[in-house]
Amino acid sequence: MLLWLAKQLAASFSAFNVFSYLTMRAIMAAISALALSLVLGPWMIERLSAGQIGQVVRDDGPQSHLTKSGTPTMGGLLILLAILFGTLLWADLANRFVWIVIAVTLVFGLVGFFDDYLKLVKKNPRGLIARYKYFWQSVGGLGAALALWYSAQTATDTTLFLPFLKNFALPLGFGGFVLLTYLMIVGMSNAVNLTDGLDGLAIMPAVLVAGALGVFAYASGNAVFAQYLGIPAVPHAGELLIFCSAMVGAGLGFLWFNTYPAQVFMGDIGALSLGAALGTIAVIVRQELVVLVMGGIFVLETASVILQVASFKLTGKRLFRMAPIHHHFELKGWAEPKVIVRFWIISFCLVLAGLATLKLR
Repeated sequence: MLLWLAKQLAASFSAFNVFSYLTMRAIMAAISALALSLVLGPWMIERLSAGQIGQVVRDDGPQSHLTKSGTPTMGGLLILLAILFGTLLWADLANRFVWIVIAVTLVFGLVGFFDDYLKLVKKNPRGLIARYKYFWQSVGGLGAALALWYSAQTATDTTLFLPFLKNFALPLGFGGFVLLTYLMIVGMSNAVNLTDGLDGLAIMPAVLVAGALGVFAYASGNAVFAQYLGIPAVPHAGELLIFCSAMVGAGLGFLWFNTYPAQVFMGDIGALSLGAALGTIAVIVRQELVVLVMGGIFVLETASVILQVASFKLTGKRLFRMAPIHHHFELKGWAEPKVIVRFWIISFCLVLAGLATLKLR
């Protein structure tokens, strides 16, 4: 929106040419999303509190969580609004990748909204029935996969690349690409949702991964940088830096209110949409495997649940005191802030490891 306006004004005032630079617009997108989050946050928390849209805490979990009961939830709506605000203001709205990621984010946000609405407003403890929830997630994931396949402009757009192997390139074909994209989007969506169990635990890793994906998007969208770094060149993918920057700003703004002790929780509306957006961007910039490294905390949380269920069904014994694994450490006696910050540190290191693959090829 503002990019178009800046281009019109640049014809008369050359100073407006600064907004044609992707890096400048990325900075402005982050600032815009952060500002909206900080301004809108108190009002939204007040409205959620007035509507008694508060967290329901399980009584079989850590006893320290009982004090969280009633904390305003569905704060993920604040994240979505801030991301959309920053992106629509500063992105090139003629870019197909921007609209595909926005669409995926909104679809998964809508699924999360209905789940939260049923649990928190209608007081239905089951929320959206699991098969319906998974069905609509599948619709969103498959829709994105088909959109990316049919809009692909080069062979690179649908080829699998591996980190550390400069010359490895495996054309996926229709079935392989759709399956991989579906698994990435739906898998990341649910992984972030499983991680969202402590104050600020999910949002900080999501911010870090979004920032790193923005670097990959910027480099992939620039043919010179892509060739120098030995990464897939994806024309027009650089514009996703704006979306990633908006996600960083929105996430940090939300963390202002979500940090321990949290004034608001993101709920499924935030967790499902953020995870889906990260998965979609990873597919577009052809860094599916790298994002699993950078988002290792999300992978660990998901794996702990799978292993816990499998172990109990096969042997009748539990591997962890409670899953997801962050609850295991709480029940071992770790204070909640200690679990959160240590997981953040691990996430930071994993993101650095992912960024290192830009050169180690």
